[in-house]
Amino acid sequence: MTNRQIVVASLPQGALEPSHFELQDAEMPTPQDGEVLLRTILMSIDAANRSWMQGATYRDAVQAGDPMPTYAICEVVESRSSRCAVGDIVAVESVWADYVTRPAHKTQKLPRVAPLSHLLSVYGIAGKTAFHGLLSVGQPLAGETIVVSAAAGSVGSYVGQIGKALGCRVVGIAGGAAKCSHVVDTLGFDACVDYQAGGVFKALRAACPDGVDVYFDNVGGAVLETTLALMNERGRVVCCGAISQYDTTTPSGPRNLPGMVVVKRLRMEGFIVMDFAHDDAKATRALQTWVSSGQITVTEDIVEGLENAPSALIGLLNGDNTGKRMVRVGPDPA
Repeated sequence: MTNRQIVVASLPQGALEPSHFELQDAEMPTPQDGEVLLRTILMSIDAANRSWMQGATYRDAVQAGDPMPTYAICEVVESRSSRCAVGDIVAVESVWADYVTRPAHKTQKLPRVAPLSHLLSVYGIAGKTAFHGLLSVGQPLAGETIVVSAAAGSVGSYVGQIGKALGCRVVGIAGGAAKCSHVVDTLGFDACVDYQAGGVFKALRAACPDGVDVYFDNVGGAVLETTLALMNERGRVVCCGAISQYDTTTPSGPRNLPGMVVVKRLRMEGFIVMDFAHDDAKATRALQTWVSSGQITVTEDIVEGLENAPSALIGLLNGDNTGKRMVRVGPDPA
């Protein structure tokens, strides 16, 4: 058996490029006592992958020469621990590789869901991020207006659909007419503003005649600045990500801070999905209910092949995905 892995050949100083990665042949890892050998099935592709290359965040910084970290769904193919059996499906902090070994106690056993990709999208990081961020941080009430940036993306698409299920008016912000049509026609948002068309403030104001009560921010920068100007008093801003700032050497922040926060008595709060892990079972139950009732449509963007992981991440940063992006490294178990 052979093993491939993708390492960070060099750290980017500007936009991420394929040359920053290198596909290598590696030795097949051998599990030690208490460890498992894992076959990678699906790898999550997230904007956070790029932020890890800029320095330490909620995890250690990625260095040149490191295998690229990822969150993955894997199959146990060899076990030296009573915690896991061969054939178990687990979630694990992993790297871009065909096979890895990990301590068994650091794996999370997953149910057999068909397709397994749903465990990375609606029932995985994307869905749980949307659920916890919106409900625990944004705290929307029925009848309020929610605005979601990156509305066609992995998290934003679920934020909007959850908001609709809760009885809110939901307005998305996305890039391009096709994505905006998808957000309204397929996902059921009330409206969507195309930031690529210009005139974002005017368009967003027209779409939110009663102002904005909750803004779920995935992009930062100019879109955050514009939306803050339309927030209602006592509004809540959920800071989930800042994808517009990750792939540049000249990041920009809103120029209306802290003024808008003070004048409108806004609350801005950042979060990481793991902060609410104690409520994951609650999130899963709710998400399953909404999927079963048709109130949530699952949209996934699956790129085939480990070798295509770099282009999948670069494309995500450029906004060419619709729904949760992931890379399929191997087939689901029979």
